[in-house]
Parts: sequence; structure tokens; C-alpha cells
Amino acid sequence: MGSVYKRILLKLSGEVLAGEKGTGIDFNKVEEVCKRIKTVTELGAQVAIVVGGGNFWRGRSSGNMDRVKADHMGMLATTINSLALSDTLIQLGVDARVQTAIEMRQVAEPYIRNKAIRHLEKGRVIIFGCGTGNPFFSTDTAAALRAVEIGADVIFKATNVDGVYDSDPKLNPDAVKYDTLTHHDVLANELHVMDSTAASLCMDNKVKILVFNLNDPDNIVKAVKGETIGTLVE
Repeated sequence: MGSVYKRILLKLSGEVLAGEKGTGIDFNKVEEVCKRIKTVTELGAQVAIVVGGGNFWRGRSSGNMDRVKADHMGMLATTINSLALSDTLIQLGVDARVQTAIEMRQVAEPYIRNKAIRHLEKGRVIIFGCGTGNPFFSTDTAAALRAVEIGADVIFKATNVDGVYDSDPKLNPDAVKYDTLTHHDVLANELHVMDSTAASLCMDNKVKILVFNLNDPDNIVKAVKGETIGTLVE
């Protein structure tokens, strides 16, 4: 069975790449994820990735620091993660490119939409670093923006929970998991699938979001095949 999607935007949190260590990069975990990404490309899907930087730095937790500088530090953290992903993919035989929203030409390509789409059409995995390149916008918003720009069929939001619940399942054992939701449900009920800016952008541009657990990396492959996992927002 091949991919039911032509083009996906995979949103990875930085924490996923840290594995059980919680900070930094666990390359065993990175390799686990990248092997599944390779499988997804072999199934026929074009793959773009937006990765967070929370395993190194979280701008929102920077105390009294100037928010703009704190967010710039976060953008640099996402670039570290992007380079780790691309290197691992290349070692696995997958052609990969990093594009950054802030120019750093000695490190990566600058983000150019048409060039990114060309990479995808050639079967390359493209990894977008530095978020949107603007402070005050999360990497969730970057994922929504890039998904719209490249015409992705769906955003895969890979998290540490197996879908969207009506309350925090870690705090409430009676929390109810949703199989499907509308974008309006997400915003009206403040369900925190993504931040409200990202959720609004997806709603306005009719971009689907599939939220699932990445503790089992095979879920990426299951999602691409159209198996019923997680919560679908459409």
C-alpha cells in the first residue's frame, strides 16, 4: 500500500529529537525517525519538515530576556536540529536539503518557495529551519505557513500524546480522545492542537492536521498509508 498523500508537512518538536534525555540530541532517536521518513518517501510521498528547537532553547521561558533576542536564539536552535536531521537522512541514502528563513548561506540554503517545491518534485526531503524568520511566531505557525506555501495535503503533527483530548490526559484519567475535529472546534474550545495563529491559518486555507504520537515512530508510516491513528482536524 502506497501513500494516500502526495505531499506532507511533518512537524517535529525539538523534544522528540532529545529522546529520553530531554535535552540535546539523541542520535538513536533521530535515526529511528529518519528511517521512517525514508520509508515514507519510498511509499511515494513528498516530505517537508519543520522542526522546533525546544530541546535546546525555549524563548517563552527566557525570563526577563528581550523576547526578540530570545526568539532569535530559538531560531538558531531549530537550525541545529535541521542539520542533524538532514545529515542522518543523507547517511541513510535520502537526498535532503535544509532551507532557513534567516540567511546563513555557509550553513544552509535560504528559504525560496519555488526552489523548495522543486526539491520536493525531485524526491528530496526539505527541512525548514528558523521558523518563519520572525519573532513572536511559533514553529507551529511556521509549519502552517510552509504547508500552505508548498501546497501540502496535510500537516502531520507528531507529539508525545496519541491525539487530541478534551482535557489533559496526564492530569485527567477520564479525558476523552477525539477521532475527528473541525478547525472551528479547535479554536472555539481552545484545544491546543497548535497555537491559535497556526490553527487559524490552517482553517482559513483548509489545511488538514493529523495529530499523533511519535513515541512509536512507525506511526509516521501508518499515517501516510491512511491508517486510523491519532486525531484528524479538517
